[in-house]
Amino acid sequence: MERIVLAYSGGLDTSVAVPWLAERFDAEIIAVTLDLGQGKELDDVQERALAVGAIKCHVVDVREEFVQHYVLPALQAGALYEGRYPMATSLGRPLIAKRLVEIAEIEGATAIAHGCTGKGNDQVRIDVSVRALNREIRVIAPARIWGMSRPDEIEYARKRGIPVPATVESPYSTDANLWGRSIECGVLEDPWLEPPEDIYTLTSSITDCSETPAYVEIQFDEGVPRAINGVAMPLLDLINSVETVAGAHGVGRLDMVENRLVGIKSREIYEAPAATVLHMAHRELEMFVIPRDLERVKGHLSGVYADLVYDGLWFTPTREAIDAFVAQVQTRVTGTIRLKLFKGECRVVGRKSPYALYDQDLATYDAEDQFDHEAAEGFIKIFGLPVETAARRAPNSYGSSVKKSTTKSR
Repeated sequence: MERIVLAYSGGLDTSVAVPWLAERFDAEIIAVTLDLGQGKELDDVQERALAVGAIKCHVVDVREEFVQHYVLPALQAGALYEGRYPMATSLGRPLIAKRLVEIAEIEGATAIAHGCTGKGNDQVRIDVSVRALNREIRVIAPARIWGMSRPDEIEYARKRGIPVPATVESPYSTDANLWGRSIECGVLEDPWLEPPEDIYTLTSSITDCSETPAYVEIQFDEGVPRAINGVAMPLLDLINSVETVAGAHGVGRLDMVENRLVGIKSREIYEAPAATVLHMAHRELEMFVIPRDLERVKGHLSGVYADLVYDGLWFTPTREAIDAFVAQVQTRVTGTIRLKLFKGECRVVGRKSPYALYDQDLATYDAEDQFDHEAAEGFIKIFGLPVETAARRAPNSYGSSVKKSTTKSR
């Protein structure tokens, strides 16, 4: 009998997928659940998988691997999709694919299955990653085949006695890990409607936030967050601590219409308290310690890196090459950033570093000013020479137009 390894989340799609795959392919289903920091979503997940028909369920804690080899490189790269989304879901998919392939090889499975839909991004991320790691294993995506709507899936589950968290009244689809949480479907599909407050679990409502702001100091050592408010801790613990503090002050909510890889626009709601704070702190420190030309190059590659992650191209030479570039930049990214959190807003209010390129003696307007003001005149003349030459030599130049206009006014 064929064996199929299924990426099992315990949600509606994958719960329905277990009996559907078993019936459709006359196969044994082996569920695989990775702990990426989902929290309570993993309660009794093994029992649930077995209850819906899986012959076994692997539950693997990959939080440390996720933080060190996926989240941290993306943070250091400044990877925010379309300048906003920290890609918690996107970053988890290549790791999920990697572990699915490893377990499929151990279990002698010939196929890997997942619950991704036919118009989502995750199908691309997992399918492409699996092909990069083992081309001999085929990928099955039931949601691309079965033709059921979410209400149909709920009815399918009801008829077979499959317990699932989704209902027709509460049809949200969610995904969560230690870097953030996404919510979609239901009333959220109308981009005009404000998201209902009950969809949020990581961030407090502005009305419930403290009237006193919180100040958070993030200390970095070569681009790695090492301490919060002077207390050193492992990165995984630091992320959890920042999430708690920032979430309590309503920081980290994101409502955006993004461009999906499959060619459609989609309204997405995200909660990412820790990612919001750490991305802001890291970028501020990086800009504080690297020169302008390097910052411009790094900024461009941040967008390229984000697109690679979002598009499912993690296992590529391009991503590896950018990682090498980013690692070199990080040798200067040491210091501390102070942020103010207040009623959903996160602002940088202080920065310091032994490698800062900010020189107060050059920047000040006080008596201690060491800047050579007289040198500015020559600099401006040389800097503006190409503009002056082009204006003088071009017949329809701006300079000519001003001269003609001035002549007429007389």
